[in-house]
Amino acid sequence: MVIALPPATVPPAALIPTTVSTHSSPAPHGWTTYQVKDGDTLIGLAATFRTTPRALAARNHISDARRLWAGSTIQVPGRAASASKGAPRTTGRTSANHTVTVGETLYGIAARYRTTVPAIAKANGISPTSFIFPGQQLRLTGSAGAGSKSTAAKASATSKASRTAYTVKSGDTLLGVAAKYGRTVSSLVKANGLRGTVIYPGQRLAIPAGAARKAAPANSFAGRTYPAKVVANAARNRAILADRKVPTRSQTKALIAATARRHGVDPKLALAISMQESGWNQRQVSVANAVGMMQVIPSGGEWASSLVGRKLDLLNPKDNATAGVVMLRALTRAAASEDIAIAGYYQGLSSVKKRGMYDDTKTYVATVKALKGRM
Repeated sequence: MVIALPPATVPPAALIPTTVSTHSSPAPHGWTTYQVKDGDTLIGLAATFRTTPRALAARNHISDARRLWAGSTIQVPGRAASASKGAPRTTGRTSANHTVTVGETLYGIAARYRTTVPAIAKANGISPTSFIFPGQQLRLTGSAGAGSKSTAAKASATSKASRTAYTVKSGDTLLGVAAKYGRTVSSLVKANGLRGTVIYPGQRLAIPAGAARKAAPANSFAGRTYPAKVVANAARNRAILADRKVPTRSQTKALIAATARRHGVDPKLALAISMQESGWNQRQVSVANAVGMMQVIPSGGEWASSLVGRKLDLLNPKDNATAGVVMLRALTRAAASEDIAIAGYYQGLSSVKKRGMYDDTKTYVATVKALKGRM
């Protein structure tokens, strides 16, 4: 999964590592221009172009080393003229570089090069569950026999026959895709190396091979089953929002950040919660009738309404942002730590205090904190 976050923030210069470059010179083959994309960071670009964040900052006169603006043009190290764009044709163990494009996952890249996610992670010094982003360069390793093209073709045919790819459409949910192919949500999460259940239009999902499992009933999600009335209300709200004009993702991001600042909540935390819950999508409605960009259920909306002293309409983008933010404010004030507050948003604070975090809650907290660090 690839996330677009303009402008991209980077740590203060004093915290930027200086060990990325593998050359004594920051640009052994000279400099060239690069247009900054959504989600780029100095650290990420330094890793991509095999230099250091400090060298990029110095070359481009980024004095405070804190912001890198999408759409701007900067100078980056050039490539060797003889560098091959494709995977080298060698026998035995092979290595290659791959430039990540929008929608790609570690799982999909591993399948394409007939290697594994752990192997790619190890070659690049990252975790198998790490986020990857467009423009990032990954070092790949895999085994290629002295074999012929026909052997490779057979392997490719076998791979395609045992795997299906699906391109996410607007309005799709991971639950719906799982049901369409008779798979479970957890199997799709694992097959695609996802850190949560949020998917985006245009994203390509690998559908794992194997005997199709019985599709989960339409009133179930993540092991929980909801009453028919709740599911019916969710369907009604989904239909209402489908016919309404809603903010774009960039507008949603701005709305959440402004609302968070107004109510004294860390904007990065509110944005991370919303990204994990809905992908900044006001049209998102879960089977549990969690509505909108902040995925607030009706009882949560009533609680939020009592906190602000007026009735909030969860189908209204501004009210939905307000509901999620004031709930988060109440949770951060009542919880002993930010981790507990995040867990409370997902599991319920009283449940967390009484039972501790469930396994899926722990994953949720880790994902939100990772997203927060990218805001």
